Amino acid sequence: MSEANKAVVRRFDELFGECWRTGDVDILDEVLAPNFVYHSPGAPPDLGGFKQSLLMVGAGLHDLQYTVEDLFAEGDKVADRIKWQATHQGELMGIPPIGDSVRGTEKHISRIAEGRIVERWGQGDNLGMMRQLGVVPPPGQGGS
Repeated sequence: MSEANKAVVRRFDELFGECWRTGDVDILDEVLAPNFVYHSPGAPPDLGGFKQSLLMVGAGLHDLQYTVEDLFAEGDKVADRIKWQATHQGELMGIPPIGDSVRGTEKHISRIAEGRIVERWGQGDNLGMMRQLGVVPPPGQGGS
């Protein structure tokens, strides 16, 4: 069961990369259940909201490259740790493009049922990304 569940998350990663390149978020329906719930700070929790947030982020960050650093499974859950890099070439959450590469890390736990991801928890380094985008100053360089 653990290997089959890991295969679902690997397929999600493949489709996610394709989705990012093409903008076709509906290809994720192959691995995301219709009742999919996403748990991540500030992100919409349902499948439609998840897809819309991908389109919004994809409009700002181009040339996404990411690597799965770790992948673990136990029971119906799969955990992964990824690193990513993209170029900020479009507006992102109201932030004008800087034209430079930004990098980040994320950790996820996906719950699998009947061969699909029904629930996913995500936590990324949002503070690190905001620093790279110039929205938040590095430690010790902020205003008083």
